[in-house]
Amino acid sequence: MLMTPGADDLASALAGCAKGDKTALRLIFDREAGRMVAIAERIVRRRDLAEEVVQESFIRLWTHAHQYQPDRGSARGWIYAIVRNRALNLLRDSSRELTIEEVDALREREQAHQVIAAWYQLDQSSRLYHCLGALDETKRRGILMAYVHGYSHGEIAGRLRVPLGTAKSWIRRGLSALRECMA
Repeated sequence: MLMTPGADDLASALAGCAKGDKTALRLIFDREAGRMVAIAERIVRRRDLAEEVVQESFIRLWTHAHQYQPDRGSARGWIYAIVRNRALNLLRDSSRELTIEEVDALREREQAHQVIAAWYQLDQSSRLYHCLGALDETKRRGILMAYVHGYSHGEIAGRLRVPLGTAKSWIRRGLSALRECMA
């Protein structure tokens, strides 16, 4: 399991990229790509477009790493600013054929399928699969949205169309029941 790199690790990796060190870029990719895709996907609302954004972001990281200035902010902040800007640029690109409303509808359908698919991808003979299956649908979805897809409690509440406190308590109670079942 990879540890989340500290600020020094990412700053050193960016310095390595500025010097043409491909292993430094690989370090950033290995440790941050998943989160970068998740952030891009929240903005562009489609997995394929998010992956395109991340690819463009890595090209920009590689070609512009020399512009990173540690005294002006964290390496992680600089990296995620690039992802955010690339994603926003993609949305502003008028040559895209889909409207924002169409992308929203696609995203909602895709995300609903992804949440359920995450549960079904588990080994059906595993204890985790059994314990998640024992939870009611809303608690299971809330936990999967939070821990598989990385949504905040506020985002979960919005997607499930419930008050924030309700979403938080569903997740808290669901995790408690999951811990008991797994024990």
